Amino acid sequence: MYITLAILVLSAVFFMNGRVRSDLVALCALLGLLVFQILTPEEALAGFANPIVIMMIGLFVVGGAIFQTGLAKMVSSRILGLAGNSELKLFILVMLVTAAIGAFISNTGTVALMLPIVVSLAANANMNVSRVLMPLAFASSMGGMLTLIGTAPNLVIQNVLTDAGYQPLTFFSFTPVGLVCILTGIIVLIPLSRWFLGPKKEKKQQRQTGKSLGELVREYQLADSLFRVRVSAGSPAGGQTVRELGIQQQYDLNLVEIRRIQSPQSHFLKSVSQQLADPDTTLRDGDILYLMGLFENVQRFAADCRLELMDTHTTEQRTEGKPGTLDFYDIGIAEILLPPTSRLVNTPVGESGLREQYDVNVLGIRRKNEYLLSGLKDTKMHSGDILLVQGAWHDISRLDGEPSEWVVLGQPLAEASRVTLDYKAPLAAAIMVLMIACMMFDFIPIAPVTAVMIAAVLMVLTGCLRNVEAAYKTINWESIVLIAAMLPMSVALEKTGASELLSRQLAQGLGSYGPVVLLAGVYFTTSLMTMFISNTATAVLLAPVALHAAVEIGASPYPFLFAVAVGASMCFASPFSTPPNALVMQAGQYTFKDYIKVGLPLQVIMGIIMILILPLLFPF
Repeated sequence: MYITLAILVLSAVFFMNGRVRSDLVALCALLGLLVFQILTPEEALAGFANPIVIMMIGLFVVGGAIFQTGLAKMVSSRILGLAGNSELKLFILVMLVTAAIGAFISNTGTVALMLPIVVSLAANANMNVSRVLMPLAFASSMGGMLTLIGTAPNLVIQNVLTDAGYQPLTFFSFTPVGLVCILTGIIVLIPLSRWFLGPKKEKKQQRQTGKSLGELVREYQLADSLFRVRVSAGSPAGGQTVRELGIQQQYDLNLVEIRRIQSPQSHFLKSVSQQLADPDTTLRDGDILYLMGLFENVQRFAADCRLELMDTHTTEQRTEGKPGTLDFYDIGIAEILLPPTSRLVNTPVGESGLREQYDVNVLGIRRKNEYLLSGLKDTKMHSGDILLVQGAWHDISRLDGEPSEWVVLGQPLAEASRVTLDYKAPLAAAIMVLMIACMMFDFIPIAPVTAVMIAAVLMVLTGCLRNVEAAYKTINWESIVLIAAMLPMSVALEKTGASELLSRQLAQGLGSYGPVVLLAGVYFTTSLMTMFISNTATAVLLAPVALHAAVEIGASPYPFLFAVAVGASMCFASPFSTPPNALVMQAGQYTFKDYIKVGLPLQVIMGIIMILILPLLFPF
């Protein structure tokens, strides 16, 4: 027992110190339990096969797909647009929308998504962004209390309850608690943010080293010189190759790409196929050709081949597109700089070999302050020229392998990961709704962990995530290993009698004053520990102790375990207690004192209200 307690205390010390990664600390603790033969290998490794851990992996993938398809950004932007220029409306809507998103995906991901949206809205409303970013971080944690899958501590106490043989919690068992948290947060933060998060001196904006896709489109004025034609049924272009049509030779046009819409009859199953304009590509009915050149040449080409000239400033995926917008999915654009040593210097673009060797097209050349966009085939490239190239993201990234020939500006694959597959948003929404329905309704014979894994696999199979590698990248492996390695600690505490000893001491020390006092002790102990240890680790450590303490005094364990979950999630007094708090620190120009001034009162008030509310929702 004493060895187990020593390992537990050492783990807590290293968690608080923060110099060693939390997942490494958890693995070392697990190895300690194995070395001292407190746990068998089967018991020690059982955490990695725990349904809660598997469910968390699936939820990371589902959340990543929601981001990749732009679904969350689309919904949040439209809802926040209702605020107009009212500072109070914006404040309330930011908290409500953030909490709603945080109910289904990780609070870290929620803040990462909402941060640029809120900064932009605050600027439009002439509102000091520091007044809303800290409440944004807090709201993401509050939203996690709305559902079973909202935050890791919720899943931890569910696991402790089911392992002890108690009735499992339902998907929305947490919703009343979450609503109280959100209401309390809004009421308390409205005055606190006005009093303590006032105007600050703005720091000089750091110069960005890269350009977004939209900035490149505007800089090279692609939308002004880009035209789209559709191959209509009965057009002589259907069935012909690009070479046979003589688009460049006869009409002096540059065919940028061919875009095909798959399954257009189904809004949910719609997909986009982008192809570079290979000379041997055979055109089909319905193909959309992206052409660059003079408008009169486009008109002549469309008339000769009986093609439909489309609205050139609206993409085919939108009926209400913004002027000058372009969509990038599989194919993107990037800039490359030609140094004096490049073999391309004094070589015409048509003879560069970029298309043949790397499958990329040159769309434009920036030469000092001049932009060359037409007649590029015979244009000779100069030292210092910046070429705007287009191609599949992986082909553009291959250009990095020739640093003596050119320098790729920006990171193509990193840029590709930020491109949202917005045409997949309805499909991602449908999958998520089905997953939630399976978890909500008992008459659907699918276990929650099964529903989550099915949803995660469907997100990959249906293209809501680009590939399996993209799915793996959405998973926060540090959190997964931390939980999986620390879950056996509760087995060790119970096996050696340490959990019973700790809970008996807690029950004897506070239980004699009544269950409310014991509940307060459990809540504020959890809240205090979370200021120094991650909320997941705190919940894993204290949940079994809280359960045994409740059993010692003959009370229901539910309010005590909810106190652990809420106390672990509602920690606001430190910028480092939760990842969302740390994420907004730089953007809001906050100091540690700001979190003390605003977060500590909120944390104390939240604790007092929870101690009063939890026994009403879950009687002793």
